[in-house]
Parts: sequence; C-alpha cells; structure tokens
Amino acid sequence: MKKERLKTAKQRSVSSANWLRRQLNDPYVLKAHADGYRSRAAYKIIEIDDKFKLFKKGSKVVDLGAAPGGWSQVVVKKVGESDTNPLVTAVDILPMSSMFGVKVMTMDFLSEGAEEKIIDALNGKADVVMSDMAANTTGNPRLDHLRIMALLEQAYDFALKVLASGGSFVAKIFQGGTENELLNRIKRDFREIKHFKPKSSRQESREYYIVAKGFKCGGQ
Repeated sequence: MKKERLKTAKQRSVSSANWLRRQLNDPYVLKAHADGYRSRAAYKIIEIDDKFKLFKKGSKVVDLGAAPGGWSQVVVKKVGESDTNPLVTAVDILPMSSMFGVKVMTMDFLSEGAEEKIIDALNGKADVVMSDMAANTTGNPRLDHLRIMALLEQAYDFALKVLASGGSFVAKIFQGGTENELLNRIKRDFREIKHFKPKSSRQESREYYIVAKGFKCGGQ
C-alpha cells in the first residue's frame, strides 16, 4: 500500500503529526471507512465476539466509552435493532451522533449520579458490559497506567452492579504491573476469564482485552 505523505506536518506538533500520519496509513482506518464503520475499533469487538460469542439476539448491552460508536454499531446488529426498545446503551463524555437501536447518553461516567442514570435507562439487568475507555495520557508511563487502571476499576465496579447472572464483562486493559489485583477480583467473580489481543489492535500498543464470562451473581 502506498503511504500517504503529510503535507501540513510543519504546522503541527510532533505528536499530532505522527498520530495523523499513522491514521492516514492504517489499513484498519481505511477498511472502517470502506465498510461504513465509525471507527477502526469496530474490528476489535468483531474479533472478540467471533472468538468468545458474547452477544445474542435480545441481549442488553452497556457500552462505556462508546464514542464515536464503532462498538455499538457492531453490537446492535447482533442483539437486534429497535428504536422502541433499544438494547444497547452507549455512554461517553464526548458527543456521539444518534444510532438506530442505541440509547445514547452523553455524560461523564465518573460524575455524581451517572451510574444511577445509566441503571434507570437500562431498565433491568445487563447481559454484557463492555468498556473501551482509556484515560488521557500525560507522557508519564507509570502515572498513565495508574489512571487507566483506576478507570477500569470504576467500570468493573459498575458492571458488578448491573450484570445479570451469567453475564459478561469485556474491557481494555494495559500492561503495567498493577493490574494483577483487579484480575484476581475478576477471577473470583466470573467462571471464565481470558486475555485477548485482537489483530486489529496496533501491535506496538500495550493494550489487550479482558473477556470475563459467567458472572457469579451474589457469589454463586
């Protein structure tokens, strides 16, 4: 594939120019555009579901960190599209355009009362809670890892409140040395836990995904 050159690089910061150059030459970015997906991340959840079979017709799903909507876009086709009874609840602090069959909630997941609003919107227990959230980076690897893990722990605590018995939790995680405590919690709360790095995840990235199935509601 012929690489695109960044003609306006002189007007950008080094990090901004590098990011844009990578986007222009990323095959999954190009594929997402061709296939009509909102982001390259759509292929990550496609790969995850192909391997672990998380989504069924009629399943209720919460998508944390949803914008711009690539994951919700994939999942709503698997669980069923309905505007009268949306099965997918998408939450993000960033604005996200509407999507048929998806209840979009623009809010800070960590703000006071946010969890209660999501639970009310869900109108029952969720079958899957998925999180592709990541904290803004500072450039300090240790600090960035701690912030990412804090966010993941918030998502996990929320999942424990809303998941139905037998439900699933899937979330992005980064290697960094402090994740073992949370992983041990997940092992206690779910019957099956797997680590998975999709092919569509950039190979230089330290991200991978935790896939937990069979929620032991009430410790059963």
